[in-house]
Amino acid sequence: MFTIRKAVYDDAAEIADIHVSSWKSTYADLLDEQDISNITYENRKALWETILRIQKEEQCTLVIYNDDKIVGFVSGGPERTKRFDYDSEIYTIYLLDEFQRKGLGGKLLKAFSEEMQAMGHKSLLVWILKQNPSSRFYERFLAEPVGEEETTIGEGTYQETAYGWEDIDKLLNRLSETNL
Repeated sequence: MFTIRKAVYDDAAEIADIHVSSWKSTYADLLDEQDISNITYENRKALWETILRIQKEEQCTLVIYNDDKIVGFVSGGPERTKRFDYDSEIYTIYLLDEFQRKGLGGKLLKAFSEEMQAMGHKSLLVWILKQNPSSRFYERFLAEPVGEEETTIGEGTYQETAYGWEDIDKLLNRLSETNL
């Protein structure tokens, strides 16, 4: 049975482990090896401990777990660039490889969207690497590409695409229609 809840400080180590393992498997064919290896468990654990310790009111991190093991997470809050007409953003969303393509990403997206809506947000944005096959996940839920830019990861420069939902209500309706 899968359950979603808000992350707490004690979840930092498990989130860091998922972040690193999913990062390496997701981006193995998209990033240079040296840029992939810059993401370590130690620096991700420190990052997540910091994020979860200060828990900004306008931000949200949710975990999905199976029994007593966290298998994925989503984190976000206000849209960071202020260049788009979107008021909230997914900063990160990852699932362990063996739990992908089971509807859990959709469950995380739905729970996160509900949290953003409860905070008064009306729209949602997410950035993904241009060649990332996960773009199909967002397109399945009717996200539209709204912009592109270069980003630096480690020593490399890569193209990112912003996908957006202008209306969180429409996204939530689409998620409800989909068999998650």
